[in-house]
Amino acid sequence: MKKIKAVYPVRKMPTGKPQGKYSFLTKMRFNESPKLSNGAYSLIPVLVFLSIWEIVARLGLIPGNFFFPPFTVVIQEFYHLTANGILIANFLSSLRRVLIGFSFGSIAGITMGILLGYEQNLHKIAHPILSLFYPIPALGWLPILMLWFGIGEMLPIMIVFICSFFPVFYNTVSGIKNVNRDFIKAAQSLGASEWKVLTTVVIPLALPNIFTGLRLEAGMAWRVIIAAEMVAIPTGIGALLMRAESLLRIDIIIVCLIVLAVMCWTFERFFIYLEYKLTHKWRQYAQY
Repeated sequence: MKKIKAVYPVRKMPTGKPQGKYSFLTKMRFNESPKLSNGAYSLIPVLVFLSIWEIVARLGLIPGNFFFPPFTVVIQEFYHLTANGILIANFLSSLRRVLIGFSFGSIAGITMGILLGYEQNLHKIAHPILSLFYPIPALGWLPILMLWFGIGEMLPIMIVFICSFFPVFYNTVSGIKNVNRDFIKAAQSLGASEWKVLTTVVIPLALPNIFTGLRLEAGMAWRVIIAAEMVAIPTGIGALLMRAESLLRIDIIIVCLIVLAVMCWTFERFFIYLEYKLTHKWRQYAQY
């Protein structure tokens, strides 16, 4: 009597875009690219808010139009500041300081985080020292940095550096330490060197935590630079804010705040997109 062999369907890994009647469920299971824009639905609340702002200001429902200009007046002032180069010059000054300070602070934070997260001896030595400085706000360093570096380009760059370093450092350490040790042992059992384990196993698995720190501090860097420029720097968006305040120019103040909001949003979305591009492939198979 012949034995009947049961044939079970082989469960294949998904490739390409999901198709068929289960495509919707598959799309929910596997994280797709985060949209840089949520489409028309995300614009509706913004348009409603701007319309209410314009109507309220035009009808004078809030006493004193001087202190609450319509949105169209703000747009006109934005155009004038851009056309005469004032907004562009100050924006580029702030952007340059943020990019330099954030880049060096992030690189230093990631490097130190990897070293202290992977090497237990270094962590025991350096972590207590760094923990003493972490609770100090970035702007708390402003008085002593003014004495050390004076009023110049180095001052805001150092403020942004300090603001970026500590959160990125701690998120990197957390990501390195949370890597499953079974993956490390498996790579070592296959003959991988310590450098190979670090670069091909530990760091890739720690990338989500690292990008969390980068994403959070990208917006914080802009907030800090604006505050530093308002206090001690004669150029930049923060300095333009203070000059507008002294002249009672509410429209210019709102223009500067809009620029700040747009840059914080842009930096954050950039790191969300970059994280997806670097991690989405192996995350799909890790969740399967």
